[in-house]
Amino acid sequence: MDNLTHLIWTEQHSVHASDTDYRSQGKLAFVLDMMQRAADSAVGGLGVSLEQMLETGIGWMLITLELEFKRMPRSKDLLTIHTWSKGTKGALWQRDYRIFDGNQMEIANARSLWALVDIAKRKILRPSALPAKVEHYNGDSVGGMPQKVRIPPELSLVEAYRYQVRYSGLDNNSHLNNARYGELCTDTLSLKEWEQLELASFRISYLQEATFGDEIVILRTPITDQGMFVRGHSGGTVFFEACLKFVL
Repeated sequence: MDNLTHLIWTEQHSVHASDTDYRSQGKLAFVLDMMQRAADSAVGGLGVSLEQMLETGIGWMLITLELEFKRMPRSKDLLTIHTWSKGTKGALWQRDYRIFDGNQMEIANARSLWALVDIAKRKILRPSALPAKVEHYNGDSVGGMPQKVRIPPELSLVEAYRYQVRYSGLDNNSHLNNARYGELCTDTLSLKEWEQLELASFRISYLQEATFGDEIVILRTPITDQGMFVRGHSGGTVFFEACLKFVL
C-alpha cells in the first residue's frame, strides 16, 4: 500500500523486452495488463482475493476505459502505478490510475468504469454484493466518469483482419482477456503507419464478452483528427468499440 494513504494501491513494474515493440516502446496491451493486475491487487488488499471472488461466483466486468499517455513506456523503465476506487454511481464503480516513471514523472493516467457481476447469470450486481468494505478516495481525480465510445457515422469502417479467440487469449472467466483488446486495435495498423505515429490516447467500450472459438471481424476507420476508430463484431454482435488518437 502507499505510505501516505491506505486508499491508494501502489505497485512497481519493470519494462522488459517482451513488453515492448520493435521500437522499444511499451505495447498498449502491456499497459492494460499492468492496470488490470493493479486493480486485482487493490481489491485483494481489501481482504477479498480474485480466487475468493471466483469461488463465490462473482467477478468484475470492465465497461469503459479511457487512457491518456504523456509518453509511452520504454524498455528498462521502472514504472510505479497508483490506483484507487473513486466511488460508485448506481451499479458502476470508477477506478482511476496514474503511472509514473523512475524520475517520478507522470507518463500516463486513466479512468475506468467497472461493474460487479454474477458470473453464472451474467447479471450486474449492486456494490453491496462485494464481500468487503470499500473506502473510496477523493483526494485525487483523473476526471469524471469516462463516456462510452461512439463511432462517428460519417467515418467509413473497413475490415482490417479477422481474429479467432483461442486458449492463449482467455482469462479466468473463460472470456477474452481485457488487455488483449489493445492488441486487436493496435494490430490494425501497418508498420509504415507505426513509423509515423505515437499513441496519445486509447478509449474502449466493452459491449459483449468474447469466448473461445468466437471469430471477431476487426474493422477500422482512416486516421482522422477525431482519431482512428475500431470495432470488433461477429454477425449482429458487437464485442467492442474503441478510439485511438496519435501524435502525428
